[in-house]
Amino acid sequence: MPKITDHPLRYDLVNELHARPFPALTVPCHAVYVAIKEPEHAVNRDRAADLGHLLALLDRHGSPHPQPDATHFSGQMGRHDLKWESHTEFVTYSAFGSGVSSRAFDPMEADVFPEDWLANAPGARLTSVLIRVEEMPEDEAAMLAKLDQWFVPDSLAVSRVVDGAAVVAGDFRIDVAGHMRFAVFVQKGTGARRIGRIVQRLCEVETYRAMSMLGLMRARTLSGRLNGLDPQLSALVSGMNSTDHSPEEVLHTLLQISAELESLSVQFSFRFGATGAYEAIVNQRISVLREARIEGRQTFGEFMMRRYDPAMRTVKSVEARLRSLSERATRAAELLRTRVDVERSAQNQKLLESMDARADVQLRLQTTVEGLSVVAISYYAVNLLAYVAYPLTESLGLSKGMTMAALVPVVILGVWAMVQRIKHKFH
Repeated sequence: MPKITDHPLRYDLVNELHARPFPALTVPCHAVYVAIKEPEHAVNRDRAADLGHLLALLDRHGSPHPQPDATHFSGQMGRHDLKWESHTEFVTYSAFGSGVSSRAFDPMEADVFPEDWLANAPGARLTSVLIRVEEMPEDEAAMLAKLDQWFVPDSLAVSRVVDGAAVVAGDFRIDVAGHMRFAVFVQKGTGARRIGRIVQRLCEVETYRAMSMLGLMRARTLSGRLNGLDPQLSALVSGMNSTDHSPEEVLHTLLQISAELESLSVQFSFRFGATGAYEAIVNQRISVLREARIEGRQTFGEFMMRRYDPAMRTVKSVEARLRSLSERATRAAELLRTRVDVERSAQNQKLLESMDARADVQLRLQTTVEGLSVVAISYYAVNLLAYVAYPLTESLGLSKGMTMAALVPVVILGVWAMVQRIKHKFH
């Protein structure tokens, strides 16, 4: 019995589910994470340049190369495990090493990604993170004291995550070395995969937070331009019933405003859509951590609610404002079209009235000419008939004048009847 044919993409689709596994980390360890993004105007990355930059790093350590068309790679790089992922707008590098430095968040740990290599990156550094993973001490107060020493207390977010398996902390600030820092204290006996998932979630929270905040910068730029267009459109709609400007002038101005709004919508639609998607990922990544409060300290979720959510609401507000202005411009165009149609109908009505008046005048002239025509035709007809009838009436003793006098009523009546018959046929 012949086998059923598999879809050509069946195995590729299944393998994609397992393409980016979480790292397996043992305590103590550290992680260095870098995300690189091309300039704002570039949406899709240069995959060849990204892969070439990765190969340049691997060649420094004599590490094996990924496949030519790879979008992700995991392998050994010296004393570190390297994880590389290429996304739509950015590319990420994660280096995981065993042990921690005696100095918390020592900038030397970031040297796994050399400065000269970073300088040649096809893009700019979007985020750089140092993560320190230690075993959770029995004295929780000592752990909190460490956190207060490492981070800025006003911004510190700390919580117990994944059903108490670990405590994560960070202040979402960039230190003097240019890195954002997170600390992870792990309960003894926690699995390596679970530790890897926690570290990966922290990296993703920071990356997608940064990517979504790009929308805030764009929203501020757009807001300034909308502040100039909004009063113009309002003034245009308010003065639409005024006779100071012709509909053509109003239409020209409206087309300029509509064209600029459409251009802005095209320029900013992708960034606003991406911001919404990244925001959803940030919230989802925080929710899967299953946070629990520690001694009244603010959690990551609370930090985002106070510092991050207002920025996202600003982006949504500006996006809604742009959409509202576009809709108002469309309604203004419809109102202007209605006004033009009404004016055109009034002009057509006046034209019809003028045509009726001219037709009435023509009818009167026609009636006048008709009477004159009967007289003129009768005149010539009487003379012609007189020449024909005179030889006959002369024998009867009738003069030419009497003959013509007798013919006049008969001819006029006949001509008038003929004209009436012709008019009847036309009508």
